[in-house]
Amino acid sequence: MTLRALREGGRRAVAAFETAVADIPQIVGAQRLFGEPDHLFHVVAHDLPAFQQRYDEHLSTPPDVQRRTSTLVMKRVIQERCLPL
Repeated sequence: MTLRALREGGRRAVAAFETAVADIPQIVGAQRLFGEPDHLFHVVAHDLPAFQQRYDEHLSTPPDVQRRTSTLVMKRVIQERCLPL
């Protein structure tokens, strides 16, 4: 799931938003990004109906969110692997 834009970009609005999403257990990873989108979230759910329920009940409620989009993984092409260092 990506968050496209917060209504306000000030420190307080961003902090309030990040605190709110930190309390959602279905979000197992979150990054704040430069550019568009503003945030990227890794959300887990048992199946599509479970994701929809979580989205409606929890993921659409954080403060000051202007737009959000969801993308579902079709296939994992490369699993996590060690860095080639």
